[in-house]
Amino acid sequence: MSDTTHTLLRAEGFSCPSCVAKIEKQVGKLDGVSDVTVHFATSRIEVDHDAQRTTPDDLVAAVARAGYQSKVVAF
Repeated sequence: MSDTTHTLLRAEGFSCPSCVAKIEKQVGKLDGVSDVTVHFATSRIEVDHDAQRTTPDDLVAAVARAGYQSKVVAF
């Protein structure tokens, strides 16, 4: 059994609530991601994932594929 890691990202460029669905869809497709929550008001993305299968860099890349810049943050 693998451990689940909780990673926080802060995104830039949110302009509408539909952005949330685009990001959740892209990040949710990654292998090892069990949960994605995008907070529109704060531009935060919370992801629960298997760190052995999906790295924080993979998460940032998935957000980029959705058309937004993001970075890993501590809080």
